[in-house]
Amino acid sequence: MSGGAGGSPDRARPPRSAYRAWRTATTRWSDDDVYGHLNNARYFDLIDTAVNAHLAEATGVDIRRLPAVGLVAEVSCRYFAEMGYPRPIDLGLRVERLGTSSVIYRVGLFQGDPEGEGALASAEGRFVHVYVDNTEPERPVTPVPDVVRAAVAPLVDDALA
Repeated sequence: MSGGAGGSPDRARPPRSAYRAWRTATTRWSDDDVYGHLNNARYFDLIDTAVNAHLAEATGVDIRRLPAVGLVAEVSCRYFAEMGYPRPIDLGLRVERLGTSSVIYRVGLFQGDPEGEGALASAEGRFVHVYVDNTEPERPVTPVPDVVRAAVAPLVDDALA
């Protein structure tokens, strides 16, 4: 795994303190690949679930039924250390940018003792939601709904903006 070394803070391995909201995911035997570590596809599943679960819980509404919904425009992941079954994964969320019609999230994936090996992210995902009209998703982007904006505003990380 590459270590994110280098001078840029964006490339550095993020600490737990960089994230504003948390959830925990349980790993399953089937999450590991033939090499015995978390399959790459599972990282993207965890990132997507962390963002949408936060939105559903923080807004208290069915986010799929809002007049404007967030479609994934981009997702990526930087890997720093291996993870895998049977240990749980802590998922930290922060917002890199809250725009007029889009939100850019960073999701840190941590595994292990928060005071030891799990103090720094094992991986970090970048996840972009672009808001579109829920009745006609092909339509141009629309503003982020106020209920979503209120749910993600506390996650904005001024250091990333």
